[in-house]
Amino acid sequence: MITLADRDWRLIRDDPRAGATQMALEEIAARTALEDDLRTVRVYSWEPSTLSLGYRQDADTVDWDFCEREGIDVTRRQTGGGGIYHDRYADISYTIVAPADEVPGDLMDCYELFCEPILEAFDRMEVDAAFASAEQEAIYQPSCYLRDINPAHDIVASADAGVDAQKISGNAQYRQRDVVIQHGSISYDLEPHNHVGVFDADLEASTFTDRVTSIRDEVGIDREDAVDAIAGALGDWSDATESTWRDGELDAARELAARKFGSDGWIRDREVLAADEQ
Repeated sequence: MITLADRDWRLIRDDPRAGATQMALEEIAARTALEDDLRTVRVYSWEPSTLSLGYRQDADTVDWDFCEREGIDVTRRQTGGGGIYHDRYADISYTIVAPADEVPGDLMDCYELFCEPILEAFDRMEVDAAFASAEQEAIYQPSCYLRDINPAHDIVASADAGVDAQKISGNAQYRQRDVVIQHGSISYDLEPHNHVGVFDADLEASTFTDRVTSIRDEVGIDREDAVDAIAGALGDWSDATESTWRDGELDAARELAARKFGSDGWIRDREVLAADEQ
C-alpha cells in the first residue's frame, strides 16, 4: 500500500491566474518536489477564462475569433486529450505533484491513487460520482468533455447510470523531470455556450449539456463550499500543510509562462524549448 502522508506536502489554495502561468507553475512545482523534497497539492481557477489545448491538439480546431471576442485566453497543456474550456467561475481545477519513484509506476494504478481525494471530495459534497463504469463514444474528439468517456480516468455522475452517466471531471497525467503531475478539471457549473463556442465546429449547446453535469446541477452547493471540499480532501489525503508559492517560484513561473506556455510557438505549433532553456 502506498503511503504518502509521511512525506512533506503543501496545500496551495491558489489565486486566480492566467492559463500560461497556471501551466508553468506545475513545472515549477515539479522542480521543487525534486530539489527541495516538497510535494504539492493545489486547487485553482483561471483568470481570464481559458481554453487549454491537449498536447497534440491541432490549433485549427480552435475558433480563434470567438476566443478573442469573448476574452478567452488559450494555452496548451503538457497532457494529451481534447481541449477544455476553463471558465473563471464554472471550472474548479486541481494539481497533484510528487516524485515518480514514490507512486505506482503503472499508469492506471497511479490514476486510481491520485483520484482518491477527488472522489472523496465528491463524497463530501454528496455528489454521487465515480469512475465511469461504461465507455461512451466520442461526440467531438477535439473537446475533452465531448470525446469518448474512459473508465480509467473520467469521473461521472450518477455513479450507477452506466451509458447514461454524465461526465463531471476529467483527469490527466504526465511525467516531468522524474515527477508525476496530475491535473484535472471539475465542473462546478456549466457554461455550454462557451464550451462549444471555443471550437471551430458546428456544435449545439445541448450537445454539451447532454453529456456533462456539474456540482451545482447535482447538489446545488455554493462554489466556495465546493472549493473547500476539494481542497480539504486533497489536504487530508496527503496530510499537507497549508502554504503558498514562494516568491522565487512565482517569478520562475511567470518567466516560463512568457517563454513557453504563453508563446504562439507553443500554443499553435507545440514548439518546445531546448532542455537547457526550460
